[in-house]
Amino acid sequence: MSNIAHYALSDWGTSRFRLWLVDSAGNVIAEKRSDDGLDASRNRGFADTLEGHLSALGAPVDLPVIVCGMAGSRQGWVEARYVPVPADLRAILSGAARIENIARDVRIIPGLSQSGHSPNVMRGEETQLLGAILARNLSNGIIAMPGTHSKWVTLQEGRATGFSTYLTGELYALLASQSILRHSIGDAASSASPDHPQFAAGIELMLSGERMLGELFGIRAAMLLDDLSPEGAASRLSGLLIGAEIAGAKAKSSDRITLVASGAMAALYGAALRIAHLDFSLVDADEAVRKGLFVAASSIWPAKG
Repeated sequence: MSNIAHYALSDWGTSRFRLWLVDSAGNVIAEKRSDDGLDASRNRGFADTLEGHLSALGAPVDLPVIVCGMAGSRQGWVEARYVPVPADLRAILSGAARIENIARDVRIIPGLSQSGHSPNVMRGEETQLLGAILARNLSNGIIAMPGTHSKWVTLQEGRATGFSTYLTGELYALLASQSILRHSIGDAASSASPDHPQFAAGIELMLSGERMLGELFGIRAAMLLDDLSPEGAASRLSGLLIGAEIAGAKAKSSDRITLVASGAMAALYGAALRIAHLDFSLVDADEAVRKGLFVAASSIWPAKG
């Protein structure tokens, strides 16, 4: 592994900012993570935010930067327009938008869009998707990328042909912190466990055909009547929401699933998929997005490779 940085890779989301300096083989030399997401960076200035983090890592002034995520949205630094599906994930790299009127060469990868009867968009996940495809040498199947807005992508002959979005993570945060369920969950929102019996119970209810809206208030009632603990309430809510997502995705396809996730998310979704008797393999989400960004950088600046 070399100590010379060839590229800077950034996953710049709505609330979080991640930056890696990598060598010519894609090995990580330095890393920075912060809460300088879209909203915070808009107020401070995107260029100043990026340069501040690059400087903190000792990046050379001429180091090129490739970015994915919400920094390329209409409300971001510069809009990197969507590429419609079906799409070759490598082909979207040619549409990377360059930031004008700054000294450093910075490019932002475009997202993917789906028009017609089921309109949809993704931004940031397309890069993670590319990395997962390359990591497993995938040509066909379903790729699941859980998160605030979970994405399930259909891959056919190496092309993304369609995708669905589930607001699972966002709904969990809203219900746990702003609905009546906050009185049952309290400070345990981050304590949802794949090993808790309430998690499995929530998953199984959704897979059995029950409707999520009819089950949510039961969390509150179980706390009042059966002394359901905050950890149990959080686990049941997580199970209901993830179970509804998996039931919806399962109804559309039974193809083998590649799960792109890390940490607690990988544990929760892995347990849920096993309960659903769905065959899957796991790709680390952080590694996938770095790999996708590195391939993009190498494609745009091949002389640096």
